[in-house]
Order: sequence, then structure tokens, then C-alpha cells
Amino acid sequence: MGKVKVLITNNQKKIKIPTGIRLLIRKCCSAVLNEENFKGNAEISVSFVDDKSINDLNREYRDIDSSTDVLSFPLGEDGKYDLNNETNAYMLGDIVISLETATHQAEIYGHSLEREMGFLTVHSMLHLLGYDHVDNSLGEVIMREKEESILEKLGYSRETSFVNENE
Repeated sequence: MGKVKVLITNNQKKIKIPTGIRLLIRKCCSAVLNEENFKGNAEISVSFVDDKSINDLNREYRDIDSSTDVLSFPLGEDGKYDLNNETNAYMLGDIVISLETATHQAEIYGHSLEREMGFLTVHSMLHLLGYDHVDNSLGEVIMREKEESILEKLGYSRETSFVNENE
């Protein structure tokens, strides 16, 4: 694996981005590329948005009129990506995360926002690399196993990422 450039943009004002989230996003992107033996340099764009913005994107690009936690916009197909001649890096695509929904889901699932953001990033990176899932399909099982394996290596396994209720 070569160099990984992750451009992170905050396009929302509702939730303050916790310290360390940007570093976590970068680590997750690199971990997926490493796990998948990606060859060459890579560029990924990650945007934080609110629920309204992700709802608008979901409606425009997926014809689904509701908010969601994350959207992935791959720029490649069948493992082939455009090369940015200025940076000599393959442009993998865009990840859009609703910070509102991620915060809410972390509360619902009883784990940290860091675990949720890590999961959403790893999940989206796998989409950028061509993985897909359909409910109850083999593809879904493969993605879930890869997600959990990568998150465990980063220290965000399901067992260790729950919020301590005694704090």
C-alpha cells in the first residue's frame, strides 16, 4: 500500500466533532486499504453532514426520501480507478457521514461515537472498493466479517467499545 490522502470536510454545524475523530477516520481508511492489499497511492474524500443534507443526497442519488447514516460514492469500477496525475494517487471516491445519525446510533447501540464513526468509515471504504451487500446475502456476511475484523485490529471490537455505564 502506498500513501493514503484523506480529505475531511465538516459541512454541518449541529454536532461538535470530537477530538480524535479525524485521526480515527484516516486510520480506518488506511486499515481497509492495508487489509485489502490495495496497491498504489489512494485519495478519499470524507464529508460530515447533518440529517437534512444526507436526506437530500439520498433522495437525489438513490431515490430514497429519508436520512441515512452514511453514503458511499465510488469513483472506480471492477478495481479500476482514475489516477490523479498531480498526486499520482487513485481517486477511490467520496464518503458522506451524517454526524447527527451517527451520534444517535451510538446511543441506540450502546457504544462510543468513535466505534460508530469507525464502523461507518470501514463500511463505506469497503463499498468504495467494490463490496456490496443485500439483506441476508453472502455479500452482507462477507462485509460484516471484514468490518468487524478491521475494527478489532484498530481496537474497536464490539466487546471493547461499549460505553461504561459506571462513568
